[in-house]
Amino acid sequence: MGGLSTAVRGPRRLRRQAAAALLLCGALTLTACNGDDGADAGAAGTSPASPGASPASPSAAAPASATPAGAAPTASAAAPSKKPAPAPTATAPAKPAPPAPGPACASKDAVSPNEIAVYRYTPEGGQYSLIVKRGHWACPVAGGTTPFVTVGEETYIPIAEDAKIGAHAPILSGSTNKPITTHELTSWLETHPNKGLVFHYDVNKAGVIVTLGQEEYTL
Repeated sequence: MGGLSTAVRGPRRLRRQAAAALLLCGALTLTACNGDDGADAGAAGTSPASPGASPASPSAAAPASATPAGAAPTASAAAPSKKPAPAPTATAPAKPAPPAPGPACASKDAVSPNEIAVYRYTPEGGQYSLIVKRGHWACPVAGGTTPFVTVGEETYIPIAEDAKIGAHAPILSGSTNKPITTHELTSWLETHPNKGLVFHYDVNKAGVIVTLGQEEYTL
Protein backbone atom coordinates (compact mmCIF):
# COMPACT_ATOMS: atom_id res chain seq x y z
CA MET A 1 0.00 0.00 0.00
CA GLY A 2 2.72 2.33 0.83
CA GLY A 3 4.38 1.73 -2.51
CA LEU A 4 1.13 2.22 -4.39
CA SER A 5 0.40 5.58 -2.80
CA THR A 6 3.83 6.68 -3.62
CA ALA A 7 3.37 5.62 -7.22
CA VAL A 8 0.02 7.42 -7.47
CA ARG A 9 1.40 10.64 -5.99
CA GLY A 10 4.26 10.70 -8.50
CA PRO A 11 2.13 11.01 -11.62
CA ARG A 12 -0.10 13.67 -9.97
CA ARG A 13 2.91 15.73 -9.13
CA LEU A 14 4.05 15.50 -12.68
CA ARG A 15 0.63 16.60 -13.94
CA ARG A 16 0.60 19.58 -11.59
CA GLN A 17 4.09 20.58 -12.78
CA ALA A 18 3.01 20.23 -16.36
CA ALA A 19 -0.07 22.34 -15.74
CA ALA A 20 2.03 24.98 -13.99
CA ALA A 21 4.39 24.92 -16.90
CA LEU A 22 1.53 25.36 -19.33
CA LEU A 23 0.19 28.30 -17.30
CA LEU A 24 3.66 29.85 -17.20
CA CYS A 25 4.03 29.36 -20.93
CA GLY A 26 0.64 30.95 -21.56
CA ALA A 27 1.55 33.91 -19.40
CA LEU A 28 4.88 34.29 -21.15
CA THR A 29 3.14 33.99 -24.50
CA LEU A 30 0.71 36.78 -23.64
CA THR A 31 3.53 38.96 -22.37
CA ALA A 32 5.56 38.31 -25.52
CA CYS A 33 2.59 39.15 -27.72
CA ASN A 34 1.85 42.35 -25.86
CA GLY A 35 5.51 43.32 -26.06
CA ASP A 36 5.60 42.74 -29.78
CA ASP A 37 2.46 44.85 -30.22
CA GLY A 38 4.06 47.79 -28.30
CA ALA A 39 7.24 47.46 -30.22
CA ASP A 40 5.35 47.36 -33.47
CA ALA A 41 3.36 50.46 -32.48
CA GLY A 42 6.54 52.34 -31.54
CA ALA A 43 8.24 51.24 -34.69
CA ALA A 44 5.24 52.39 -36.76
CA GLY A 45 5.54 55.87 -35.22
CA THR A 46 9.19 56.17 -36.14
CA SER A 47 9.27 54.06 -39.26
CA PRO A 48 11.44 55.50 -42.07
CA ALA A 49 9.84 56.81 -45.23
CA SER A 50 8.77 54.27 -47.73
CA PRO A 51 11.27 53.53 -50.48
CA GLY A 52 8.97 55.09 -53.04
CA ALA A 53 8.94 58.50 -51.38
CA SER A 54 11.78 60.78 -52.47
CA PRO A 55 13.69 62.64 -49.76
CA ALA A 56 13.07 66.38 -49.48
CA SER A 57 15.65 68.33 -51.49
CA PRO A 58 17.67 71.09 -49.78
CA SER A 59 16.42 73.65 -52.29
CA ALA A 60 12.81 72.88 -51.42
CA ALA A 61 13.52 73.35 -47.73
CA ALA A 62 15.25 76.71 -48.25
CA PRO A 63 13.02 79.83 -48.00
CA ALA A 64 12.01 81.55 -51.24
CA SER A 65 14.25 84.45 -52.30
CA ALA A 66 11.53 86.48 -53.97
CA THR A 67 11.61 90.24 -53.36
CA PRO A 68 9.04 91.17 -50.70
CA ALA A 69 6.15 93.39 -51.76
CA GLY A 70 6.90 97.11 -51.55
CA ALA A 71 10.69 96.63 -51.65
CA ALA A 72 12.64 98.73 -54.15
CA PRO A 73 13.75 96.80 -57.22
CA THR A 74 17.42 96.11 -57.61
CA ALA A 75 19.58 98.18 -59.92
CA SER A 76 19.68 95.43 -62.52
CA ALA A 77 15.88 95.09 -62.49
CA ALA A 78 15.31 98.87 -62.59
CA ALA A 79 17.73 99.49 -65.44
CA PRO A 80 15.95 99.87 -68.80
CA SER A 81 16.65 97.33 -71.46
CA LYS A 82 17.80 100.03 -73.89
CA LYS A 83 20.38 102.72 -73.28
CA PRO A 84 18.89 106.25 -73.37
CA ALA A 85 19.74 108.28 -76.40
CA PRO A 86 22.50 110.85 -75.71
CA ALA A 87 21.30 114.40 -75.20
CA PRO A 88 21.96 116.65 -78.18
CA THR A 89 25.02 118.80 -77.80
CA ALA A 90 24.16 122.45 -77.36
CA THR A 91 25.42 124.61 -80.16
CA ALA A 92 27.97 127.13 -78.92
CA PRO A 93 26.72 130.70 -79.34
CA ALA A 94 28.35 132.64 -82.08
CA LYS A 95 31.01 135.06 -80.94
CA PRO A 96 29.88 138.67 -81.13
CA ALA A 97 31.40 140.72 -83.88
CA PRO A 98 34.25 142.95 -82.70
CA PRO A 99 33.22 146.56 -82.20
CA ALA A 100 33.91 148.96 -84.96
CA PRO A 101 37.21 150.76 -84.48
CA GLY A 102 36.73 154.18 -82.91
CA PRO A 103 38.96 157.21 -83.19
CA ALA A 104 42.50 156.63 -82.14
CA CYS A 105 43.27 157.90 -78.63
CA ALA A 106 46.60 159.55 -78.07
CA SER A 107 48.83 158.69 -75.15
CA LYS A 108 48.29 160.77 -72.04
CA ASP A 109 51.76 162.19 -72.51
CA ALA A 110 51.26 163.11 -76.16
CA VAL A 111 51.40 166.78 -77.13
CA SER A 112 49.88 168.28 -80.24
CA PRO A 113 52.50 170.41 -82.00
CA ASN A 114 50.12 173.19 -83.05
CA GLU A 115 47.20 173.16 -80.59
CA ILE A 116 46.97 174.94 -77.25
CA ALA A 117 44.42 175.58 -74.50
CA VAL A 118 44.28 179.33 -73.81
CA TYR A 119 43.63 180.43 -70.20
CA ARG A 120 44.74 184.05 -69.76
CA TYR A 121 47.06 186.66 -71.22
CA THR A 122 49.82 188.95 -69.98
CA PRO A 123 51.07 192.33 -71.37
CA GLU A 124 54.46 192.04 -69.73
CA GLY A 125 57.49 192.97 -71.81
CA GLY A 126 55.53 195.45 -73.89
CA GLN A 127 53.87 192.66 -75.94
CA TYR A 128 50.76 190.55 -75.45
CA SER A 129 51.47 186.95 -74.60
CA LEU A 130 48.90 184.17 -74.21
CA ILE A 131 49.18 181.94 -71.10
CA VAL A 132 48.50 178.43 -72.38
CA LYS A 133 48.86 174.70 -71.81
CA ARG A 134 49.79 172.17 -74.42
CA GLY A 135 47.97 168.90 -74.80
CA HIS A 136 46.05 166.58 -77.16
CA TRP A 137 42.51 165.43 -78.00
CA ALA A 138 41.32 162.44 -75.98
CA CYS A 139 38.72 159.79 -76.84
CA PRO A 140 35.10 160.94 -77.04
CA VAL A 141 33.06 160.85 -73.83
CA ALA A 142 29.34 160.57 -73.10
CA GLY A 143 27.38 163.21 -74.94
CA GLY A 144 29.64 163.14 -78.00
CA THR A 145 32.16 165.66 -76.73
CA THR A 146 35.87 165.14 -77.17
CA PRO A 147 37.93 166.64 -74.37
CA PHE A 148 41.27 168.27 -74.88
CA VAL A 149 43.67 166.81 -72.31
CA THR A 150 46.37 169.23 -71.23
CA VAL A 151 49.89 168.09 -70.40
CA GLY A 152 52.52 169.81 -68.29
CA GLU A 153 52.47 173.24 -66.73
CA GLU A 154 51.32 176.59 -68.00
CA THR A 155 53.58 178.46 -70.40
CA TYR A 156 53.20 181.58 -72.50
CA ILE A 157 53.52 182.36 -76.20
CA PRO A 158 53.68 185.95 -77.58
CA ILE A 159 50.99 186.95 -80.09
CA ALA A 160 51.24 189.66 -82.75
CA GLU A 161 48.89 192.64 -82.49
CA ASP A 162 47.78 192.09 -86.06
CA ALA A 163 47.40 188.32 -85.80
CA LYS A 164 44.58 186.83 -87.80
CA ILE A 165 42.20 185.37 -85.20
CA GLY A 166 38.97 183.46 -85.71
CA ALA A 167 36.54 182.75 -82.86
CA HIS A 168 33.01 181.50 -82.22
CA ALA A 169 30.95 180.71 -79.13
CA PRO A 170 31.43 181.38 -76.31
CA ILE A 171 33.52 184.37 -77.41
CA LEU A 172 31.11 185.18 -80.24
CA SER A 173 27.64 183.89 -81.02
CA GLY A 174 27.31 180.97 -83.38
CA SER A 175 29.43 177.90 -84.12
CA THR A 176 31.35 179.27 -87.10
CA ASN A 177 34.61 181.16 -86.66
CA LYS A 178 34.47 184.88 -87.26
CA PRO A 179 37.42 187.24 -87.29
CA ILE A 180 38.30 189.22 -84.16
CA THR A 181 41.28 191.37 -83.18
CA THR A 182 43.96 190.60 -80.63
CA HIS A 183 42.51 193.32 -78.40
CA GLU A 184 39.03 191.74 -78.54
CA LEU A 185 40.50 188.39 -77.59
CA THR A 186 42.51 189.72 -74.64
CA SER A 187 39.50 191.73 -73.42
CA TRP A 188 37.37 188.54 -73.35
CA LEU A 189 40.13 186.58 -71.58
CA GLU A 190 40.32 189.32 -68.96
CA THR A 191 36.66 188.86 -68.08
CA HIS A 192 36.58 185.04 -68.63
CA PRO A 193 39.88 183.67 -67.34
CA ASN A 194 40.84 179.99 -67.20
CA LYS A 195 38.25 178.76 -69.71
CA GLY A 196 40.86 176.72 -71.54
CA LEU A 197 39.43 177.25 -75.03
CA VAL A 198 41.40 175.26 -77.60
CA PHE A 199 43.02 177.03 -80.57
CA HIS A 200 45.05 175.93 -83.53
CA TYR A 201 48.00 178.33 -84.05
CA ASP A 202 50.95 179.13 -86.28
CA VAL A 203 54.05 181.12 -85.42
CA ASN A 204 56.58 183.09 -87.46
CA LYS A 205 60.33 182.63 -87.39
CA ALA A 206 60.54 184.65 -84.18
CA GLY A 207 58.07 182.29 -82.44
CA VAL A 208 55.26 184.82 -82.32
CA ILE A 209 51.69 183.70 -83.02
CA VAL A 210 50.46 185.11 -86.34
CA THR A 211 47.33 182.99 -86.90
CA LEU A 212 44.95 181.67 -84.25
CA GLY A 213 41.75 179.73 -84.92
CA GLN A 214 39.35 178.43 -82.28
CA GLU A 215 38.78 174.65 -82.44
CA GLU A 216 35.51 172.78 -82.17
CA TYR A 217 34.80 170.69 -79.07
CA THR A 218 32.50 168.15 -80.69
CA LEU A 219 33.09 165.50 -83.36
